[in-house]
Amino acid sequence: MEHAVAATPAWAVLAYLAAGVLFILALRGLSSPESSQAGNRNGMIGMALAVGTTLALHPTGLLLIIGAIAIGGGIGWVIAQRIQMTAMPELVAGFHSLVGMAAVLVGCAAYLNPGAFGITDATGAILAVSRVEMGLGVAIGAITFSGSIIAFLKLSGRMSGSPILLPGRHIINLGVLAGIIVLTGVFAFDAAAGMGQGPLMWIILGLSFIIGVTLIIPIGGADMPVVISMLNSYSGWAAAAMGFTLQNTAMIITGALVGSSGAILSYIMCKAMNRSFISVIAGGFGADSGGAGAAKGDGVQKPFKAGSADDAAFIMQNAETVIIVPGYGMAVSQAQHALREMGDLLRKEGVSVKYAIHPVAGRMPGHMNVLLAEANVPYDEVFELDDINSEFGQCDVAFVIGANDVTNPLAKTDKTSPIYGMPILDVEKAKTVLFIKRSMGGVGYAGVDNPVFYADNTMMLLADAKKMVENIVKALNGGGH
Repeated sequence: MEHAVAATPAWAVLAYLAAGVLFILALRGLSSPESSQAGNRNGMIGMALAVGTTLALHPTGLLLIIGAIAIGGGIGWVIAQRIQMTAMPELVAGFHSLVGMAAVLVGCAAYLNPGAFGITDATGAILAVSRVEMGLGVAIGAITFSGSIIAFLKLSGRMSGSPILLPGRHIINLGVLAGIIVLTGVFAFDAAAGMGQGPLMWIILGLSFIIGVTLIIPIGGADMPVVISMLNSYSGWAAAAMGFTLQNTAMIITGALVGSSGAILSYIMCKAMNRSFISVIAGGFGADSGGAGAAKGDGVQKPFKAGSADDAAFIMQNAETVIIVPGYGMAVSQAQHALREMGDLLRKEGVSVKYAIHPVAGRMPGHMNVLLAEANVPYDEVFELDDINSEFGQCDVAFVIGANDVTNPLAKTDKTSPIYGMPILDVEKAKTVLFIKRSMGGVGYAGVDNPVFYADNTMMLLADAKKMVENIVKALNGGGH
C-alpha cells in the first residue's frame, strides 16, 4: 500500500529555513574567540526552533518524545557540568559515536518498517532512491560509531595511542570500502531488499562497523586532532542521509553543514600537519613501520640543565620579550589561570608577552584557545603558528608549558619520526627556552623524545605545571617559593 507524505506547511518551511540561517551564523561565530559565545547562542536557538517545528509537525507520541528529550538532555547536562577540558577530546569522540549510532538505528527502523516513514511505492516496496539513502546513511553512521569508539579509547588511555598497524591495512580498507559501495548499489535494485528482506542491509552494516575500526586503529596519537574533525564530518553526513530518509529538511541542512564544515576543518588540520587529505580517508596516515619503530626514546640518559621557579622568574623579569607556548600538560594541570597571572605580572615589569598556539596543540582543534579564553587571556595576545613562528629567533624567552610534539624539531629532520613533516613552533631558536615538564621519563603523546630538552639554551623546570607557574608567580611578587 502506498503511503503518501503530506506536504510540509509553509510556516514549517520558513521555520526550518530560519533554523538553517541560525546554524550558518553559529558556524560563522565559532570561527573566532570573540564571537564564539554569540555563535553558540545562535546554534542553540536554531536547534530549539528546528526541534520545536518537528514536534509540532508530528504531535503523535509527543509525551514519549519529550520524555526522551528530557532524559537525553539531563544526561548531557550532567556530563557538561562534570567534564574537565582535558577530557573534552574523548567526550567529543564519544558524542560522535552517538550520532553515528542514531543514524544506524533510524536506518534500521526505516528498513524494517518503511511504511511508517512514507518511503514505499504502490506495492509496499521501499523506493530505490530511499534504499540508496538508507544504505549510505547506515554505512556512514556505522563507520562513525565504531571509528569514534576507537578514537575515544585511544584518547582516554584505554587503548594505546601508538599506531596499531594491520598487515595490508590499505588493501583491506579499500577492499571493504569497495564492497560497501558495490553492495549499496545492489541493495538499491534488489527486489528482496525493496520488501525489507534479505541479508544485504545487514552485510553493509557489518562491513561498515569493521572499516570504522580498521580506519582508526592505525592512526597514532599525534594525528588524533585530524581524526576528531574527520569523524565530526562523518557524523554530519550520516545525519544528512537520515534526514532524507525521515524527509526532514532541518536534519538535511544541519547534517550538510556539520559534514561540510568538518571536512573543511579536516583539510585545514591536514595542511597544518603537512598530511595528505587522501591518506586521512584511507586511514593509517602518519604511521608506517619505520616511523613506529622510531617513536620510542633510545633509553640513553642525556644531560640536561635543571632550574627552579626563582631561576625562571629572574630570567623572564630581565627579558624584553617572552613567548608562552601552552600544550596538553597545561590542560592536564589546569594551569591556565596561574599562567595568565604570570603574564600580567611580567607585563607590569615592562616585558612583552605573547602566546603562541599550534593548530593541533592539545588533542583537538582549538583546545588551547578555549583554555586561554577561560582564563581571560586577551585575544590580541594569542597568535597562531603562521603569525608568530618567525618571532622566536628574536625573542629572549620561549616559555613552553606542557607542549612536546608541537615544539619537536625532529619533525623537520628525522624522516623516520611519526611526526615528520608536521610544522612546529620553532622554540629552539629563542635565546632561552624554559620548558616545564613533569619529569624527564615521559615523552609526548606521539611517543617521541624532544632534543630541545637537552639543548644548551634550555632550562628544564621539572614539576607539575600549575605548581611551577604558581611558584614563578610568587617569585615575581618577591615572595620566593
